[in-house]
Amino acid sequence: MNGKIKYEFSEKPWQHSSPGGWYFVSLPKEMAKEIRCSLKLEEEGWGRLKAIAKVGKTEWKTAIWFDTKANTYLLPLKAEIRKKENIEMTKKYI
Repeated sequence: MNGKIKYEFSEKPWQHSSPGGWYFVSLPKEMAKEIRCSLKLEEEGWGRLKAIAKVGKTEWKTAIWFDTKANTYLLPLKAEIRKKENIEMTKKYI
């Protein structure tokens, strides 16, 4: 895997409650705990950790962000990705 760590999970996306709020997927908390223990020193400002994400057939360079309130990482889902992969949103707000 060329020094890369691979994680797979399935979670429902949700929209942040701010006006025009971003869409995210929350990583499972146990997975986030493992990632944070292993890679916390790699984090940049505000708990940002570079990542390559893949949903369906779409892969892109992005970052996951550690949310201290939710105690997990959040993966942002741009409109382009949601449209390409026909991702439906839930109405969960935080």
